[in-house]
Amino acid sequence: MKIAIFMVLAILFLMITLEVEKRDSKTKRTVLRKKGFMPAVFYGRKEASTPISVSEKDFYKVWKKAGESSIIKLQPKTGEELEALIQDVDLDPVTGVPRHADFYVIEKGKKLQIKVPLEFTGVSIAVKDLGGILVKVMHELTIEALPKDLPHGITIDIAPLVDFKSQILAKQVKLPSGVELVVNPEEVVALVSEPKIEEEKPPETIDLSTIEVEKKGKEAKEGEEGAEGAVEGGAPAGAKEKAGKDAKDKASK
Repeated sequence: MKIAIFMVLAILFLMITLEVEKRDSKTKRTVLRKKGFMPAVFYGRKEASTPISVSEKDFYKVWKKAGESSIIKLQPKTGEELEALIQDVDLDPVTGVPRHADFYVIEKGKKLQIKVPLEFTGVSIAVKDLGGILVKVMHELTIEALPKDLPHGITIDIAPLVDFKSQILAKQVKLPSGVELVVNPEEVVALVSEPKIEEEKPPETIDLSTIEVEKKGKEAKEGEEGAEGAVEGGAPAGAKEKAGKDAKDKASK
């Protein structure tokens, strides 16, 4: 009993805190950015949607540390603290800098369904010795747990992948105490695919005899076209002179 209480107190002590300030929803983003803040909002099943502002630097640190699967404590200047998850982050498409965030306020004592990132560790014989390629079919796993039991991530050992027929299923993932699997237990989480071997094509050979025959055929054709051109263009010069002489002889007679 004492150990359980100590663990709960340790979790609360280590919980990440983020200072927030309620804001006017009409305040422009450019005005906030000049002061080093960014717009955000928090809401929940029992919490009305409330516009807030947070320090850009502080939020970036908290987001990188907590991700979207760890509980953080929203600490307003006035009012009670709220436990929440980072529900969504809007990033600038050019710079990748966060420009808006959504916080989901959780209910104490209620289980949550969230997606936690998967981290693959260990060595697979199929990859190391057989040259296979590790295929991460799933990068996140949907789980359900009380807020105090939510893990920041789940580690998966790929050692069971010993050949190209081996697979790691969702039901084989070791979950922390108090965490339940939500997805289909038969879904594939990871496997190893066989490397593709590309066959080398032999170099193309050129038949020189074919080229020679084609060349001769072309020359013959050109010769024929020249002869035809001579006929079509009129009689040869000698024939023209003879025809002219015959015409003169007939006239003198």
